[in-house]
Amino acid sequence: MENLLRPLIVVGGSVVLTLVIGWATDFLLRKADERHHETPLWGLLRRGRIPYMLVLFAALLRGSYDEADLLPSRDEAIGRTLTLVLIGSTAWLVIRIAAAIVETSYSRYASARAHRDPARVRRVRTQVTLIMRVVSAIVGVVAAATMLLTFPAFRAAGASLLASAGILGIVAGVAAQSTLSNMFAGFQIAFGDMVRIGDTVVVDGEWGTVEEITLTFLTVHTWDERRITMPVSYFTSKPFENWSRGTPQMTGIVFWHVDHSAPVEAMREKLRDILRECPAWDGRAYNLCVTDSTPSTMQVRALVTAKDADDIWTVRVAVREQMLGWLADEHPYALPRVNTADAILPPSRNGNGNGHRPSQDGVPAQQRRYHGNHSSGRPER
Repeated sequence: MENLLRPLIVVGGSVVLTLVIGWATDFLLRKADERHHETPLWGLLRRGRIPYMLVLFAALLRGSYDEADLLPSRDEAIGRTLTLVLIGSTAWLVIRIAAAIVETSYSRYASARAHRDPARVRRVRTQVTLIMRVVSAIVGVVAAATMLLTFPAFRAAGASLLASAGILGIVAGVAAQSTLSNMFAGFQIAFGDMVRIGDTVVVDGEWGTVEEITLTFLTVHTWDERRITMPVSYFTSKPFENWSRGTPQMTGIVFWHVDHSAPVEAMREKLRDILRECPAWDGRAYNLCVTDSTPSTMQVRALVTAKDADDIWTVRVAVREQMLGWLADEHPYALPRVNTADAILPPSRNGNGNGHRPSQDGVPAQQRRYHGNHSSGRPER
């Protein structure tokens, strides 16, 4: 009877104590989270309740397992397994606690500066993300090394491993040269403020938003819902456009090719009216001027502003569309015209010798006038 009750008491007691302590800790964290709404720390710490209970259970069972007298021939193997579980769950808990502290610090910083300096907030967010990845990697490596040291064979081979560490380091450095360069490039991006999470960039002719930055790669979310994954070393070795490097505000350009008789001043006033009715325009500035001229048309350019890249696209397409519609309705003569009249040939090549080529209806081509739809160039007969 004692052989049955002892392991039951040891294992069952460990389970019960783990559940009771875990429930009490979670209850206290929940109450603290309800009382302190200004900080998310207590709510974030609750995410670590599973590794916390694993640490409790492994520690309690590891300390009392010898008293259970269960499977005496397997005591060493079971004890080492519990030790490995304890080390792994401790590393998991440390990562969760570190993530809660870092995320809380970032939330306070972001709430204080989100409206005053959004670019700096994105920079800090990128740095925090990479720092957490480094911390997780370091804790994982330390936990794995600690697990290996629990095996006597690895402790005995420690001296030879240390002696060959220099050679292995050189070989690994040569073999992982590209990986290491990407890793250092990731640190350079994070702390050099070159590109941040949320920045609008143009890389290889693709426009998108930086969605994720790791130590080795960067993901760009394009406007058509694609994801472009690129090595971070690309951004330290090649030029790219960052449209939100300082502030997300942008200036856009809209071009029209119109007839020389187009009413430029009226177009300037119409641009002002269009922008006043466009919610995406931020009201900072606008302008319209003639920038070029050809024998058949002149080029008119409008400058508009918006608070970010998405709004500048909306403003540009709205201005282009409404201005063309207004010209077609109110000033059709201002649209470009294509001359479809017959050319006047020299007398030597003209059939009647008078320098005019008669049309089929008997009216000389040079006497035709343009009316109506000027964009089609149809002459009146």
